[in-house]
Amino acid sequence: MEVKVRQLKEQIQFYTQEMKRLIEMLQMPEHIQLISYFTTSFNISYIAEQESLCLGSYHIQNIGNRPIMNPHFCLKLPPNSPFTFSGRYVYQHFAPNLKGQSSWERTNDAANNEEYWLKPIGKPILAVGETLTFSQFQIKWLHDLPYSGSITGVTYCDELPEGVAVLNPINLNGVKEESHA
Repeated sequence: MEVKVRQLKEQIQFYTQEMKRLIEMLQMPEHIQLISYFTTSFNISYIAEQESLCLGSYHIQNIGNRPIMNPHFCLKLPPNSPFTFSGRYVYQHFAPNLKGQSSWERTNDAANNEEYWLKPIGKPILAVGETLTFSQFQIKWLHDLPYSGSITGVTYCDELPEGVAVLNPINLNGVKEESHA
């Protein structure tokens, strides 16, 4: 009986070692995948002279199984819209002491009020499972005229040069109600 138990233990040990060897030989295919999405909060005024406000953050999350190189994104406002965008970013010509490690740099023309191309400063790699956030931007508009439009975003990286669209664009619609006195 002892001989049989010893043989079974040796057989189990052999199979365990063989399975470990085969698992180590398996190569997981590299899978590049990221998602981007907005989180938002609104303060909407129905008084024509008061501004409405959207506070938001843009998140980029690496859900693949390899790091993402040089992540950046483009936030786009609709053409000829009443929406104005502001956020915490710097330009390339700013002094180095104004550029913190958690800062974002705008890389397109400052005169362009429809597209905002932003890249993180000091963060050229987005690790697996990591999330990168451009936080606390503001979109403002007045309610004196009807408004309609979508704020969209596309995230880019070296591995995905065609970009990945944001999951949840911000859609804003409103009409001025006439008072019935």
